[in-house]
Amino acid sequence: MADDLAGALGLDGRGRLLDVGCGPGTLALLLAHLFGEVVGVDPDGGMIAEARRRAGETGVAGKTTWVRARAEDLPAGLGTFTVAAFGQSFHWMDRDLVATTVKSMLRPGGALAHISNLKTEARSAEGLPHPAVPYAAIGELVGRYLGPVRRAGRGVLPDGTPGDEAAVFARAGLCGPERLVVPGGQALERPSDAVVSWVFSMSSSAPHLFGTRRAGFESDLRRLLRKSSASGLFSELLPSTEIFIWRTDPAER
Repeated sequence: MADDLAGALGLDGRGRLLDVGCGPGTLALLLAHLFGEVVGVDPDGGMIAEARRRAGETGVAGKTTWVRARAEDLPAGLGTFTVAAFGQSFHWMDRDLVATTVKSMLRPGGALAHISNLKTEARSAEGLPHPAVPYAAIGELVGRYLGPVRRAGRGVLPDGTPGDEAAVFARAGLCGPERLVVPGGQALERPSDAVVSWVFSMSSSAPHLFGTRRAGFESDLRRLLRKSSASGLFSELLPSTEIFIWRTDPAER
């Protein structure tokens, strides 16, 4: 993905990257070598602390800045950027406000990259060495604890996550998009602990949502995973990545 973005955007190790909703720095650190400076923004203090720790481990602490703030608080005095990226985070935000603000933070010729898993592909664990992660059963368990309507942090999503990002970016005055697909399909092995961490990393099943029932939920989740895989290991295929690139200037396309 980094190579494909570098080619599409002409990235050469200079410029500034803004990662909005950076989480623990997964995307920002993957792309850090393509920029002279990287700024990650996230409202969760634990995510920011983990991103800072990982930046130190990977030797890029000197070129990274991690800011605890909501996307709606931008521009927050952070300056202008060559590229702004949203890695599966944009749908949680006040999308029109954030798109307009981030567009104003891009330098002339800058670009916005909207990055997510490719939702239309089928992925099967058939033929892989371990059982598939029981996502449907995990979803049912979360529903038994938190109710049938999907949670979204402090709120709920009775109609699911919003779509039609293209209309939002167009209203903000951005031009495009150009579409890139980075093929997945690589086989992954995930231990039970990694699956538990994934469940608690989701906004719809974050630890604080369970309150005093958190320990009971984790116990039931681990019991479910033991029933699904005696070895405690699961197999799945890495999803493909879909990238939509939006520009500040149609001449830059």
